[in-house]
Amino acid sequence: MPNDKLLPLITEPAQLAERLDHPDLLIIDVPLKAESYADGHVPGALFLDHRRLLKGEGPVPNDLPDLEALSRLFSELGLSPNHHVVAYDDEGGGWAGRLLWTLELLGHRHYSYLNGGIHAWRGEGLRLERESNTPTPSDYRAELLHPEVSIDRETLLESLDQVVVWDARSPAEYRGEKGDNRHLGHIPGAVNLDWLELMDRDRDLRLRDNVELMTLLEARGLTTEEDIVTHCQSHHRSGLSWLVGRALGFTHIRAYPGSWKEWGNRDDTPIER
Repeated sequence: MPNDKLLPLITEPAQLAERLDHPDLLIIDVPLKAESYADGHVPGALFLDHRRLLKGEGPVPNDLPDLEALSRLFSELGLSPNHHVVAYDDEGGGWAGRLLWTLELLGHRHYSYLNGGIHAWRGEGLRLERESNTPTPSDYRAELLHPEVSIDRETLLESLDQVVVWDARSPAEYRGEKGDNRHLGHIPGAVNLDWLELMDRDRDLRLRDNVELMTLLEARGLTTEEDIVTHCQSHHRSGLSWLVGRALGFTHIRAYPGSWKEWGNRDDTPIER
């Protein structure tokens, strides 16, 4: 079975449970809280510290790590072109989405999101594993093969009248009522759809069904015809909004990894409140 058909982009726990022994699977648990992995994870899953998906230094520490750091990370995880990566987390998809966005940026398109993450897996009563898994290292060489899924501050600034900005932060952050930045508010013209609105709290943090999601997005002018740029404070919450856009067939959706951490801490970026 070709690994690009192994599992759908949005994979249910039962679907993954049927494929756990497939040799092409690489399951990665990237939780917000590290203890979630120790408390029980999908059998065979590797642990990934979400901080390794961020640059971690400089004025924009949430930006993409350099290619050397990404090569080292994915080599340690044992990633190869044949792998179908299944990512999940413990919070409804933010860090998992950031991981899958990174893989897309690097040209690795065989991947899935475990819908609802560990909460949905546990909710289905599926087998948990508590022992840590050690990957077999590979020699992965990271390249930015699909840079079109990312946008930097300068390019975004030049194209504000041509894109629809999806701000995935909370309404209070969007309105400029709270935040940990030099300047508060939002990018001019941005529309606000909180990432939490994308989750179904009654279904173990699974994504809302496609009809509900399309209704939410279209009500804010976020349609498949638009060129969409999504962001949050650090491109963590917008990891999920980017993933939802891709799952709904939005071919023109990019993420701004600098997010408000960069935009809101500069004096030369326009801001609305």
